[in-house]
Amino acid sequence: MTGNRGRWPKIDEDRGVEDVTLLILEWLGEQGVNAVIRVDAERLADNAPAWTFAASGGPLEHGMRADGRTVQQCMSVALAQLRDAGLSVPF
Repeated sequence: MTGNRGRWPKIDEDRGVEDVTLLILEWLGEQGVNAVIRVDAERLADNAPAWTFAASGGPLEHGMRADGRTVQQCMSVALAQLRDAGLSVPF
């Protein structure tokens, strides 16, 4: 990991990606990537995919966005897209 400051906890393999989402955001920031995750209350009320992850900058050639009905679904799609873009997120 680039910029590892020795603060990464051991990951519990039985828990989902939603448990490490903030660590992922922090790691992306250390790589120069601007990233955000949000929930949209209106989309939630409409039973639409309410969670959105967006990232740009740093080593990402183009900005990206991933949506999901749950944090886990959203972040799973986002991690796959980040890996396809050449960022090997260590989670």
